[in-house]
Amino acid sequence: MTRKQLFLNFKGGTGKTSLSSNYAYRLAEMGNRVLVVDLDSQGHATKCLGYEGEDFQKTLLEVLVKRVPLKDVIQHAEMAKLDFVPSNLTMSTVDLALMPMSGREFKLKNALKDVEANYDFIIFDAPPSFGLLNLNALMASDDLIVPVLADFLSFHGLKLLFETVQSLEEDLGHVLDNVFIVVNSFNQTYKLAKEALAALKEHYPEYLLPQVIRQCTKFAQASSEGQPIFLADRYSKGALDIQGLIDEVQKRLAAAPQAAKVG
Repeated sequence: MTRKQLFLNFKGGTGKTSLSSNYAYRLAEMGNRVLVVDLDSQGHATKCLGYEGEDFQKTLLEVLVKRVPLKDVIQHAEMAKLDFVPSNLTMSTVDLALMPMSGREFKLKNALKDVEANYDFIIFDAPPSFGLLNLNALMASDDLIVPVLADFLSFHGLKLLFETVQSLEEDLGHVLDNVFIVVNSFNQTYKLAKEALAALKEHYPEYLLPQVIRQCTKFAQASSEGQPIFLADRYSKGALDIQGLIDEVQKRLAAAPQAAKVG
């Protein structure tokens, strides 16, 4: 079965895109068939994979609004088994275009039906906002992965996100299989970071993954240059921690793939 996983946090600046794109790249490097769907009009996930969104004429906009088959928009990355749906500034109009449509919450889920059997994983990289596009992504996903920083501002974003997930269950009948919270860019030398991590463990023990992504200059530099950390330095802290994240998620999915319901 295809595993559809959404990287989302309503709070910006959590390093979500560099995390999701490197997570997807490593999954493909491990032999999985992976599709990255860039939902952000800034096209950062596209850039992190080494491409410029403006170089592509078609994005998810054509799929959701103009009914172009998703297979006609999918691009092949240089990494074997890694495909992606690019994004650029044209995507900024998607929410408005979806507004008057019937079944607007299910457009992405339905569009995936023709291609999802081709992949082991579909990874969604979402913008830090809530609108119809992100609602579509939530409705299409099995797992929600929430990157957070070890600061107390993250708690507000988490509260809002969990309230949204709860409303999906109540209003639209969609229950995510799992929610995973992962602490990104963690620096254990900061007292505030250690206190925030302790608070996350106290308030979200069933969702917080033990694997943190440590602050890593090489990781940040590689992402800004559109290069996966596994190409730049596969023995860096960033690369080792991404591998640890994948291992932890896979272990939890294998142990209880339907156990961690939200709500």
